[in-house]
Order: sequence, then structure tokens, then C-alpha cells
Amino acid sequence: MDSSQKVKAEQFKKLHHGSEILVLPNIWDQLGALLLESLEYPAVATASASVAWTNGYTDGEHVPFNEVLTRLKNIAGSVNLPVTADVESGYASTDIELEKNVAKLISTGIVGINFEDHDKKTDSLFSLEVQCGRIKVIRKVAEAMNVPLFINARTDVYLRGKGFNTPEEKLNETLRRGKAYVDAGADGLFPPAMKDKDELAKLVSALSCPVNVIAMPGIPDFRTLKQIGVRRVSLGPGFLKIAIKAMKQLALKLKNYEGLDEVINNEVSSDDLKKLVGKLPESSKLSRS
Repeated sequence: MDSSQKVKAEQFKKLHHGSEILVLPNIWDQLGALLLESLEYPAVATASASVAWTNGYTDGEHVPFNEVLTRLKNIAGSVNLPVTADVESGYASTDIELEKNVAKLISTGIVGINFEDHDKKTDSLFSLEVQCGRIKVIRKVAEAMNVPLFINARTDVYLRGKGFNTPEEKLNETLRRGKAYVDAGADGLFPPAMKDKDELAKLVSALSCPVNVIAMPGIPDFRTLKQIGVRRVSLGPGFLKIAIKAMKQLALKLKNYEGLDEVINNEVSSDDLKKLVGKLPESSKLSRS
């Protein structure tokens, strides 16, 4: 494997242990990655929902895996930054299938993944034992390829955890899974929809790994998250929603013969976009199949 990929992987891991929160506005294409690089972000992350929706698919591993690989290769090849990808449950039903898929994912050039414990076939969580085994498979493949892949273990206890009804039950199960996932080889824990300040504080203090939260109504502000010790904040599809909101608002104005000045006086010019795309290496420009 390319030595630069190993360097990027090590660099990405260090970003989770710095003095500041790692903020990742998740993108879905090369242009978004180039934009973040031009704004001096230290890393790039994708969101599975954004990739799916912008290509006409519903989220939940409905994008053909080969298309996912092509898009990740294009994104990772477009910037000199570490790229981490949301790969859902790995598009795999068996450990053998997962092993093959992880090797293909790493070969795209990415250095991190979000890997969730939601079984798409049963719409329930994988058992603790099964998910730990799956994480071990990923770590084994990454080590064999000499890439210290950052495994951001996502647990959907708060989103889809059946049988965990009270806040205490949800927190305890998240703690149980978090500790086990780290022992199995994960580098961080991502519990989407967990947003209570006190619960997050308990989770952070109990785990020996970086905790990632997603921007959603009800989460603490950046200052509080930093005090708690949260190390990473993702936007998920939030970045795409912001873009669509801006397009919707302008489209409604134009429909009423208003807003033309916003188009004419837009501070983002065609030359700006050409300049961003002009930074793409020729190999990335040709990787369109």
C-alpha cells in the first residue's frame, strides 16, 4: 500500500487527540472535498446519506457497492488530506464478504471509516459478539494492508436499539458496546442521537477512546462539548441540507421574479469553481467509470 496513505492514516488519528474538536462537514463529491481543502480543513469525511441522495438512491446501502468505491476513489484522489468514509455496515452479510469489501475500501485511498452495528436485513442491532467479530475482521485486513485505518465504531442504540427504553438502559448499553468495540480494535465511538450533556460526559469519562457526536437538535454547543471532552463533531447529511435549503430559497424567489441580484452578485464565481477543479490530478479526472 502507498506509504502516503499510512502517513495520512496516522495523521488522521492524531487529529482526534489534539487540543481542539475535530469538526467534519461531511461531503459527497470531489468538489466538496476540494472546497474544504481550500478552507484549510485538516480532513475530509463523507456521509452515506448525502452520497446516496445526490445520486438518486435512498440511504441504507442502496447505492451499488462498486459505485461507492468509485466515488470514494475519486474523492480520496482529489485532495491531499486524510479522507474518512461512512461505509454503513460494510455492505456485507458475512465475515468473508466483509473482509473482501474492507480491502476494496482501503484500496480507494481512504484512511478511516464509520462502521455501524445496524443489521440492514433485520433492522436491528447486531449482537455484541457478532459486531466485535466484524470489527476484528476490519482491523485484521487493515493491518495486513499496512494502513492504520481509523475505525469509528457507530452504535445505533439511541436510534434503533430495541428493548432499551429508558435513558439509563440506553446509556448502559452504549457504554457496554463502546468498551467492547474498543477492545475489539475500534479507535473511536460514534453514538448518533445521543445528545444529553450528562450522558455524554459519563460516556466520555468511561471510555478510553475519542467520542464522536453528530450535529442535531438538542446537542450541546461547541464550548460545552469541548468541556465534556467530545473529540469529534460530524454533520452527517446536514451539510447537504444546508446546500439544498439555499437552492430552495433562491428557486422560490426566482419563481416570483425575485432574487436575480443574488445570482449576479454571488461571491462564488465560475472562476472560483474552475480553480478548485483545476487542482484535481489528471488520474482523478480520468477515474469516472
